[in-house]
Amino acid sequence: MFSMDPVTILVSVVVILFLVKVYNNQKQEKGKNLPPGPRPFPFIGSMHLIDLKKPHISFMELSKQYGPVYTIQLGMSKTVILCGYDAVKEALINHADEFADRPKMPLFYKIEKDHGIVFSNGESWKAMRRFTLARLRDYGMGKKGIEDKINEEAECLVQTFRSYGGKPFDNRVILNAAVANIIVSLLLNNRFEYDDPTLLNLMHLVNENIRLMGTPMARLYDMFPTLIDPLPGAHHKIAEYCEQLHEFMRQKFTKQRKDLDVNHHRNLIDAFLAKQQEGKPESTLYFHDENLITLVAQLFGAGMETTSTTLRWSLLIMIKYPEIQKKVQKEIEKVIGTAQPKLEHRKQMPYTDAVVCEVQRFGDIVPTNLPHATTCDITFRGYLIPKGTTIVPLLSSILKDKAYFAKPDQFYPEHFLDADGKFSRNDAFIPFSAGKRSCAGEGLAKMELFLFFTTLLQNFTFQALPGTVVDLTPALGSTNAPLPQNICAIPRN
Repeated sequence: MFSMDPVTILVSVVVILFLVKVYNNQKQEKGKNLPPGPRPFPFIGSMHLIDLKKPHISFMELSKQYGPVYTIQLGMSKTVILCGYDAVKEALINHADEFADRPKMPLFYKIEKDHGIVFSNGESWKAMRRFTLARLRDYGMGKKGIEDKINEEAECLVQTFRSYGGKPFDNRVILNAAVANIIVSLLLNNRFEYDDPTLLNLMHLVNENIRLMGTPMARLYDMFPTLIDPLPGAHHKIAEYCEQLHEFMRQKFTKQRKDLDVNHHRNLIDAFLAKQQEGKPESTLYFHDENLITLVAQLFGAGMETTSTTLRWSLLIMIKYPEIQKKVQKEIEKVIGTAQPKLEHRKQMPYTDAVVCEVQRFGDIVPTNLPHATTCDITFRGYLIPKGTTIVPLLSSILKDKAYFAKPDQFYPEHFLDADGKFSRNDAFIPFSAGKRSCAGEGLAKMELFLFFTTLLQNFTFQALPGTVVDLTPALGSTNAPLPQNICAIPRN
């Protein structure tokens, strides 16, 4: 099959653009008072300065030269990068309304249009976010109902880990499945066995898309969609996988619609279908099938991937730092003993709480954050940023901000402990982002991380294979996930 590497494609793009002369010398006159940044070349902008595999590292390097707020042109569009907690807080919290939109990302638009909750804008986004937050609360986010579900799943996880008898195994699929079952219970009122082919396929679709979205070809598509679209590459595979995921969701709600009881909702899909039948204007405008398909697919992907990735990091880090693992286990023994971990234990377990937070900070799961866009022209730090400008609030630069974290490049739980060993909140700890676009499932993710992590450390001591060294280098992808590594779970009782 015909294929081209990203460098060849990039050269081709530049040549084509020069030949057809489609570039109008600085069309974006309105952006003249944007923050400073590297001088762009015609057509490619400043792409030559960016590592397309790990763009967040390039963005952080450029901030050393241009400051915490700067402009970079990627392809033919200008993007404003925000680095460090102070700049991001000023934008996303102090000017929450003005920075609340999402840009029209070509790859996501090709797949999802303006549907769902992640990349939609305006009234549709508001309706989907209100609905999602309300339903997550209804179905137990932050309540005992969902805590019990997480604890039941944690027990299944323990039994599965125990089945390996201390021998090495890859925990990726198992942790993916356990976390997926929590969001599946809310969306579909269902639970899958960890080896269920349906669940394995759904997880494969999500994980592959997360990986593919971090490839140079996918990033090039967002810069030059018209030119890249006809070429073979990751963008076509992403669209194909998304369609498979959407088709599964379509079949699910089509089946549920047949026996829907509008007065008794089994899950989030039922609640959405009931909204369609209310006969209000918003029922037609926002609660249509395309929004339902995209919303459920997005919640499934987001609810599974980042939390299970964080748990994978937590176990690798415990293996890397056995002395920290022992301190966590000692605190578990003191506060919980052999009883089932509960959320109420967390306030009595400052060290464990600090370790979980530090895993999220150090793991830096979504380094570039999801992009924002300005809803109107805004003067920000003396610069005029036009309406519709893409904004990247660089999450990696916040979680590694030297002004807020004493040892940003090290795993150091003391970032979240005071001199007396009590848990200490850190303002710059915003792994779920901040403002009006912060993660809707933050409360659920925090519950899962504490309960799963504590239960696993209560039952096992984690070790590497004899003679191997734990590698904390992230794998390639749009999120920072650990490289595949086998671990040993040694039963403690």
